[in-house]
Amino acid sequence: MPAATEATANAPQTRQPPSLPSEILQIAETQWLFTEAELLRTPSILDGMAPEKERENRSKGVNFILQVGIMLKLPQITLATASIFLHRFYMRHSMQNSARGPGLHYYSMAATSLFLATKVEENCRKMKELVIACVRVAQKDPQKLVDEQDKEYWRWRDNILQYEDTLLEAICFDLSLEPPYKTLFELLLFFREEHNKRLRNAAWAFVNDSCLTMLCLLFSSRTIATSALYVAAKHCEVAFPDDAQGRPWWDVIGVDLGDIQKACNYMAGIYENVPSKAGNDGGIYGRTPEGGDEWNDKTRVVGVKIDGRRSSRGSLEAPDVSPMASVDGGERHAKREREDAAGEEKALSVINGAGKETNGEALNGEEQGNPRKRQRTNSEAAQHRADEDHPNGLPARPRWITEAARTEGPVLHAERPAEGAQTGGIAGGGLVSPKLNDVSEEGEVEP
Repeated sequence: MPAATEATANAPQTRQPPSLPSEILQIAETQWLFTEAELLRTPSILDGMAPEKERENRSKGVNFILQVGIMLKLPQITLATASIFLHRFYMRHSMQNSARGPGLHYYSMAATSLFLATKVEENCRKMKELVIACVRVAQKDPQKLVDEQDKEYWRWRDNILQYEDTLLEAICFDLSLEPPYKTLFELLLFFREEHNKRLRNAAWAFVNDSCLTMLCLLFSSRTIATSALYVAAKHCEVAFPDDAQGRPWWDVIGVDLGDIQKACNYMAGIYENVPSKAGNDGGIYGRTPEGGDEWNDKTRVVGVKIDGRRSSRGSLEAPDVSPMASVDGGERHAKREREDAAGEEKALSVINGAGKETNGEALNGEEQGNPRKRQRTNSEAAQHRADEDHPNGLPARPRWITEAARTEGPVLHAERPAEGAQTGGIAGGGLVSPKLNDVSEEGEVEP
């Protein structure tokens, strides 16, 4: 194999940030984004329903989708697509009975949204299986025997088929969606955090909880995925480095920090209104000050580049630091490496001589004639000298970093953690999702 080809194969692969969705998807998604003031003027609220009641009914409809989806063993992306269909539908139709006509129940529309989502995501289930699962969840009896001749079976079947056309018309046949789960996973791969289970579970819980809210009507799926990673990084005390141009990680992804903070605060407000159980913190996300200093953000490591390793605040392992590229930076760096190598050889010789004089013993003839033992003795003496120079166990700063501060051009330095800093993040598991109890009673669904 040629030298150039072998070097290319052995070089670490650089991972690219998640690509933006197609222009058509961006335009279609933008048409379904609203302001918080517009969310207070939905058809249900205009017909007299309280905003809190409408949000509760939406969450109960999404919870219905999740329970039926679990019973049918559907993927999470299919359930997220169905929840988006449901939220968009009630931006054009009302749940409340009014002079214009009867309201459409959220259970019936949730079943219809799930039926449509299974076909869009190509995870189809038989109509009989879907109807039986809906009847069991609505009646709160997972073991209920449902026969095809049952009156309840035909009521649910007719509602789903009837409301499918109404749902398609309401969402303007915008069936191409990109739920935030795929983007979130690509972000974890890009930052090499796919094996950080605590961070991954925390971010995934944020996206799961966002389906119960109207967050998909306020921000794009890319912003929601980035916000999930942001709040999980704050909770797990993980920070991401800037790129080679000095841009923060959210700019590399292409998401505004202000939108991230607004999305986090929106979810924090939801958590604050959910009663917490004993031992669990209801406001575990916490609010993020909007418009803060980007340089002091807890999820950002300013001016540090990482190659294949994770960087977290409080970690004793300092990331690899390299000077910024300049015209003759490569030549100066190579020269410093040669000087360091020569200095280390000289230091080893001095350490070996000092060790012999201090101990007052010379190596016997067998050790002098054995190069392996002599090499091991030199290494042990060097390690002993290094332990005396650095009793706290931290590695010495390379000399080229200190000298580079006096050379031309900016140089980036790794931030040394303070003594006694805690590592590994907050003790305990991932985030605890709020459980919005479904208080609906049997027989609440009306045809």
